[in-house]
Amino acid sequence: MNKNFFDAEELMADIAEALEVSKPENAEVVLFPPYLYLEMATDIAAESSFSVGAQNVYPLACGAFTGEIRAVMLKSLEVEYCIVGHSERRKYFQERHAFLAQKVDALLAHELIPIFCCGEVLPEREAGKHFDVVRKQLEESIFHLGTGAFSKVVIAYEPVWAIGTGVNATPAQAQEMHAFIRGLIAQKYGDKTASETRILYGGSCNAKNARELFSQPDVDGGLIGGASLKAEEFIEIIHSA
Repeated sequence: MNKNFFDAEELMADIAEALEVSKPENAEVVLFPPYLYLEMATDIAAESSFSVGAQNVYPLACGAFTGEIRAVMLKSLEVEYCIVGHSERRKYFQERHAFLAQKVDALLAHELIPIFCCGEVLPEREAGKHFDVVRKQLEESIFHLGTGAFSKVVIAYEPVWAIGTGVNATPAQAQEMHAFIRGLIAQKYGDKTASETRILYGGSCNAKNARELFSQPDVDGGLIGGASLKAEEFIEIIHSA
């Protein structure tokens, strides 16, 4: 929940201009502005080399759910991605695994790509429960999908204790969890699907640590928070891919 309309327009225009000058061939860039700015974002994206995603979706098809946005509305704006299960949605809005599974299903039904977030809070990490927590999140929200549907999902591991705190997981910690997640996918869907699944890291990823994080064999990119609010730093992160 950042930037007024004009500041958001300037930020996206700056990012688009920088990508026009130089964009790594192997990097896919997606911007996730607030709902209010999605149409502006897709208009800018049409002339640039980034895609657009939404920060949230409501799973039901239609009805009297004041303030909510459904998947078909996002699709009509040419939005391609949507975040599901971000730690802030889990914490502040008490979103549970079954509800998140409904969101994933709704997005896939309208050919939108879910960015499914998973991760543990600090007490769970300190108690050595982080693997169990992430396993449960995956099993109860996305592992109900068939192989074809699952292959369209992107996963983002976000150690909640590292979000907005300035403390990021070490590259070794990130790699350990990403490898664990990929192993779970291999057990469920096979090695081919596991190797092709994109697993992003989100947790105080910035221009200083992005290159080392992205160099880990199972880290396929980043879900960038505060560092994406400055075009210059965000572009530097993109070039770390």
